[in-house]
Amino acid sequence: MDNLLDKLLNEKKGQELSRINIIALLDELFVDLLDREKDVLARRFGLNGDRKETLEKIGQIHKLTRERVRQIENASIKKIKKQEKLEKKIALIKDVVTQLIDEHGGLVEKNYLLDILAILSTNFDKDKHDRNVHKNRFAFLLSKVLDDYFVEQSSDLFHIFYTIKESETKHLEELAIDLVKKVDEIKRVLDTEELLDLLKKLEAYNRYQEKLISQNNTDLSFIFKDQSFPDKAEIINNNKILYSLITAVKNVERSRLGKWGKDDWQEIKPKTINDKIYLTLKNAGAPMHFKEIADKINEIAFDHKKANPATVHNELILDARYELVGRGRYGLKEWKK
Repeated sequence: MDNLLDKLLNEKKGQELSRINIIALLDELFVDLLDREKDVLARRFGLNGDRKETLEKIGQIHKLTRERVRQIENASIKKIKKQEKLEKKIALIKDVVTQLIDEHGGLVEKNYLLDILAILSTNFDKDKHDRNVHKNRFAFLLSKVLDDYFVEQSSDLFHIFYTIKESETKHLEELAIDLVKKVDEIKRVLDTEELLDLLKKLEAYNRYQEKLISQNNTDLSFIFKDQSFPDKAEIINNNKILYSLITAVKNVERSRLGKWGKDDWQEIKPKTINDKIYLTLKNAGAPMHFKEIADKINEIAFDHKKANPATVHNELILDARYELVGRGRYGLKEWKK
């Protein structure tokens, strides 16, 4: 296959590129469906950007049984897949997804791939639909219309991911196993570049090095500059396969502070307000007022819980790890060591 991505990205005004607009494409694929069939699919798969709805809820809306809603869903998808000229309509997106998966080593975490596709689609969506609309529509297309070509699955090693049907991923599984084991051994958090360097020193990486180098190496920097991707665009773009892998691995995750480690470590997923205070101060590297600490915790958004300044102050007073260095300002005692 020619480097279709390069061609598309270099010809942004080309007429064919409009076919990557998932809003327009699904509207076209749904043209022969009845209104009720469209509504069932839209609700079941969140195609308008809403939350996906259950069979029971949709049944209540349409005064149907859960089983009847399921039948309508399945029949509607079959109707779409039997459309004349379906292959022609979906050919460009099928080729783009194939090349993106290949470019990322053959296995791509679901949301990671959907973010890339949504960014491509919204760049050419004059109506500027909500990003979730694009992501949910791509997810529907891949899992329900293009399921003869792409596989959506999860495993003990990986979050939900996409692969090309019958593609080989054994080498990625071995690399993931080695990575989790090594991170557990070193017992410290790593920034992204350190983690990528660690990967390149693993035995599995040396064994499969040829398979872990992008063949086309398309420049996707403008995509990775989007806020959906938390690391520097050049780091991701220059390490597509390895970055895609660490994003997919279940037991190694990136914290809200940009550090990677085991998903059950305090520094990756802090559970208590005290954990959050400690990490916030450690990341700042300098004393902070307790109100500033609370504001920073809320800005970082470790989770959905809001930090209260009074609660933060109480924790700072009671925990021996912290010391008062000024009026309301606290630092870490370990900084003096």
